[in-house]
Amino acid sequence: MGRNAELPGGMARYRVTTGATTWPDDTGCGLLHVDMDAFFVSCELRTRPELADEPVVVSGGGPRSVVAAASYAAREFGVRSAMPFSTAKRLCPQLICITPTPGLYGEVSQGVMAVFRELTPLVEPLSLDEAFLDVSGALKRLDSSPARLGAWIRERVAADFGISCSVGVAKIKFVAKLASGMAKPDGMVVVPAAETLAFLHPLPVSALWGVGKRTEEHLRQQGLDTIADIAAAPLSRLRRSLGRALGEHLYALANGHDEREVIPETPDKSIGAEVTFDVDLHDRSALGLELLRLSERVAATLRRRGLRGRTVSIKVRFADFKTITRARTTAVGVDVARDIHRTAVELLTEHAPAGAVRLIGVRVEGLDTEGDGEQLLFDSPEPRWRDAEVAADVARSKFGAAAVRPASLLTPRDQ
Repeated sequence: MGRNAELPGGMARYRVTTGATTWPDDTGCGLLHVDMDAFFVSCELRTRPELADEPVVVSGGGPRSVVAAASYAAREFGVRSAMPFSTAKRLCPQLICITPTPGLYGEVSQGVMAVFRELTPLVEPLSLDEAFLDVSGALKRLDSSPARLGAWIRERVAADFGISCSVGVAKIKFVAKLASGMAKPDGMVVVPAAETLAFLHPLPVSALWGVGKRTEEHLRQQGLDTIADIAAAPLSRLRRSLGRALGEHLYALANGHDEREVIPETPDKSIGAEVTFDVDLHDRSALGLELLRLSERVAATLRRRGLRGRTVSIKVRFADFKTITRARTTAVGVDVARDIHRTAVELLTEHAPAGAVRLIGVRVEGLDTEGDGEQLLFDSPEPRWRDAEVAADVARSKFGAAAVRPASLLTPRDQ
């Protein structure tokens, strides 16, 4: 998995080495941030261990594909996630590309999150591969400490899923996330509550949550290079320079104040899918088929999660990168690909001008549970499309995603 990243000077005392029996004082440090290491790559390499030390990325590999994840060996060449694959290949000609395995990452993520919830219900996923945990209320019940629970998580994730994770342990969210980043890969960093400021203040201003490249440049132009500089600056000065909200936010973080609590996972607000084409599409019938393919994916996800949505939207990005989104609210909640696709095609026909299309997407919003029921038209001669799609769901779960598809999506090889 690579070597542990070097902590800034004087901070090595915060690291917990594998197999350690003693670590920094974790009293009052009930917040953990757990981050999977090179998650997509790690999931794929479980069945390809011979590539463990090679420069590997997960990507579609096409001319417009981006890097979804990069191994630590690839990162040594400057390859990063969200980088165009073509750029990554120029940086590392020997780069090995693995195409994403559908469903794999969500499956592993659900298993990992379930392990977290064995310790505490206060789990806040930030993405498939990272989450905050508040273990404060579980320490007495488990007769443990935050750092011991962090070590247990690392062991359990490695044993059950064959991947590694890095853990940050701290009093507040902001510091826990910083600590997990410094622990990467495959490590743990514990920041004692009493040493929060000693840990923060030597770090550059770019480490503050909310400081992007432009804000960093602005701060450095004013002689504010470290978090200690921000903490020592008059709040009135930061307000004038950065605006009231951002100035107060950075001042609070720099002084070790972060009132955010761990909020358990909230219901999905929308579900969507999109595709970027390797070659721009002009043909509206071809775009209609892509909308059908995407509608199938969205509808299957909705049904799997027991949800329906009242608003269908499309996203269209043209060759010149101009992007439009259009939405329509339906009379009843939908979770059937046929209904989603019909609305999506109407939106495309009515609102998208002719031209070369680079990307197209479908999204369903206004989600609610299936408890609201389905509008039934007893006298309608229409076939029960939802029943057919549910049956297709069952077949796909048994025989794979390609087992059942609309006839219009079949290629000559399939027929």
